[in-house]
Parts: sequence; structure tokens; C-alpha cells
Amino acid sequence: MDRIGFVFPGQGSQRVGMGFDLAEEHPALIDTYYRTADEILGLPLSRLCWEGPAESLRDTSITQPAIFLTSLCTWEVLRRRGLAPDAVAGHSLGEYTALVTAGVLGWTDALRLVRLRGRLMAGVNERVPGAMAAVLGLPIGDVEEICAQAATGTGQIVEIANDNEPTQVVVSGQAEAVRWVMTAARDAGARRAVPLEVGAPFHCSLMSEIEDEFSAALEKVEFRDPAIEMISSVTAEPVTSGTEARRVLMRQLTGRVRWTDTVGRMSADGVGRFVEIGPGKVLGGLCRRIAPKAQVYATFDSRQCASTLDALSLAGDHSGS
Repeated sequence: MDRIGFVFPGQGSQRVGMGFDLAEEHPALIDTYYRTADEILGLPLSRLCWEGPAESLRDTSITQPAIFLTSLCTWEVLRRRGLAPDAVAGHSLGEYTALVTAGVLGWTDALRLVRLRGRLMAGVNERVPGAMAAVLGLPIGDVEEICAQAATGTGQIVEIANDNEPTQVVVSGQAEAVRWVMTAARDAGARRAVPLEVGAPFHCSLMSEIEDEFSAALEKVEFRDPAIEMISSVTAEPVTSGTEARRVLMRQLTGRVRWTDTVGRMSADGVGRFVEIGPGKVLGGLCRRIAPKAQVYATFDSRQCASTLDALSLAGDHSGS
């Protein structure tokens, strides 16, 4: 149980100032990644990460490349210090950074894809306003039944988007149906049912309208076979080829994130240390609840990166196995 798993966060982990202290301590990141990303996307992504404003970082088309870039640079700092994972996984958007880490995607290709992904998802929300909500304290089967009742009662779409951990499920769909689920979940005994501040109804069938355009973009990108173990959060199974990785990213648009099963699979495969790579610390908390015997580490700022590197170095040098 000493294997190391890197897990990469998705939307919601953004914050103004993310990555700034790492860039100050490691200025090579600026030329290698930040300036290159600004030029490729034609927007001041680095400034938006470091200075905000927060409102801009909530724009899905900016949020997604911003989180991706911050996580990528965090991984690069750890890589240069010799820390390598035995397995990787990403939560939703984080799957793109995981694929870069596993050698499946080039980072500039992944950057362009997440920018397009964010723009297309934001466009869906403009045409069909949606919402997402977290339901805490109800079994997933109960939430599935409530979603079915809400869809019948409102005539709108609402589906489970994320199975985050055994007591936390996220639903996604049209706004009225999501509100219906929140009320019914509270009545059914949920500990909490709270709306999420997101830019679109992710991981539900409302996203099917962007599949063709995104599929065309994926077909233009080279996908290589993974160089290390990569667990998909869509299937909770290893991704064994570049072709399969491309299919997984397509399924991601409308499919649920199976994070409980993903972390469970990594734990069953011997991962006993999880490192959350990027600006957030939500995934670390989820990993603790799914695999309570595991050790969990964060990297959300330079001090935390140093602490994690020191802790794992004390546990023994680790360059992947």
C-alpha cells in the first residue's frame, strides 16, 4: 500500500492567485508554460490566474484552462524534484492533466482542448440555463430515484453528474428540475442539498449537443498509449490505449464522474498515498473519506508543495515504480 497516486482536480478548485507563488519560486515555469499558454490561447491566462478578477475565473471558458495550467505547473515542480506517481486519475477536467502526466497528451494539445471544452459547455448553458447541486447524506440509489421523479414532475432533464464519495452526490440538469431534487432530497432526509456555483450543467445529457464538434477536435489530436497507470473517472478502470483515452474524453461530456469507484480502484491496486496536484484541496478530503487508511497530501501553494515533497522524501525516495 505504498504506491503513490496523483489526483487532479476539476472545476470549482479555482481561486485568484493560484500558481503565483510557484511561478515566483520557479521562474522557468513562466517562459515554459505561462507565456506559451497566453500566446496559444490569445488571452492573458497567467494574469487571470494570478490577479483575477474572481468573476473572470468563474467563466467556464477561462476556468478550465486556468485550473489545467495551474495543475500542470504544480506537477512540473514535483517532477523536477524527482517525485513521480505510480498511478494517476483526474476528476472531470482534471482528467486532461492526468493524461498529460501519463504521457497520453501533449500539454499544448490538452490546453487547446480544455479551452474549447469550456467554451462549448458555457454555450450550452447560454442556450438552456442549467444548474448543479450537491446532495449530502443520501445513498446514491435514493438520489437516482428522486432525479427520476423530478424529471417526470417537471418535464426537464436532471441526472446524477458526480458520485464524489459515499455520502456526496452531485446532480446536474435544467434549473427547475435541480431545485425540485434539492427540495425532495431534504424531505427524504438528506443532511444538506446545496446549489453549486458552476458555469454550466456538466456531465448530463444536456451536453450531447456539443459532442460532434468536440469529437472533431479530439480526432485532430495525437493520443499515445499511457506510460503509467491511468484510471479513468468515467469508467473507474485503467485506460490502456490512446484510442481508449479519446473515447473516455468523449464519454465524459454526458457521463457521470465515478470518483468513489475511481479512488476505490486505485486503493485496491495498492495506492496508499494520494497527492492532490493543483490549486484545490477538495479531492484530498474525498480521498480520505473513500479510502480512510490512505495518506493524503496537498500542493495548493508553494509551502504545501514543499511540505509534501519533504514528507514523501522522508518516506523514501520515489521516482515511480
